[in-house]
Amino acid sequence: MATNSSIEWTEATWNPVAGCNVVSPGCTNCYAMRMARRLEAMGQPKYAGTTRMSGGRPKWNGVVRVDEESLRLPATWRTGRMIFVNSMSDLFHEAVPVKFVQRVFKTMRATPQHTYQILTKRAERLEELARKLDWPANVWMGVSVENADYLYRIDHLRRTKAAIKFLSLEPLLGPLENMNLQGIDWVIAGGESGPGARPMNPSWVRSIRDQCQSAGVAFHFKQWGGVNKKKAGRMLDGQTWDEFPKEPLRSEAALAAAFV
Repeated sequence: MATNSSIEWTEATWNPVAGCNVVSPGCTNCYAMRMARRLEAMGQPKYAGTTRMSGGRPKWNGVVRVDEESLRLPATWRTGRMIFVNSMSDLFHEAVPVKFVQRVFKTMRATPQHTYQILTKRAERLEELARKLDWPANVWMGVSVENADYLYRIDHLRRTKAAIKFLSLEPLLGPLENMNLQGIDWVIAGGESGPGARPMNPSWVRSIRDQCQSAGVAFHFKQWGGVNKKKAGRMLDGQTWDEFPKEPLRSEAALAAAFV
């Protein structure tokens, strides 16, 4: 299913894969686990059996399901959108077959009116599969880095052929000093929100902003987070930071082909 999104840095979500499992501390309070449980209760078979209850909360149980039907959806959207791919899973999860990942990329290449944003915590598999993928200009590839223990994910991203490379530093769980931003086009930072949200130190965010400015990298501050993220807002030092990377030019022929 593809839906309009309330996420500040995208316009819609598209989920050709459902289900996941916890791989690092940033996964602990993942909103998608709660959402998957809710969607299962609403009768959506795609999410059935993808979570278990632990400590009174839904957790991923490792069940991963690909959705062949969803591959047709982007072509039905004639007006271009910015689309977050797999907000409810990870396209580079080890349970997702290589051929299916390639079919997702084929769909994205065939719909150049859209801009696709993919995020993964499985940066090693991203690099492993990158050479087997045909990278169109309308695909932005990102990795999640929640604390300094996972900075290595950036190196894996850097070695792909993605036209736009970005970092999601959320939920930000610790300082990220002296990052190597060479080859990175965009950085998103944000605090954790929802039940059990862990606090974020403002100095961590300021440091990331300053590093981006020094490196000429677009910076987007999503939110302070907390249990009531709307109340906390997203102002940083008196302003909102909504920078986006400059997209590579796409040929008129490619765009026109999407509407034939």
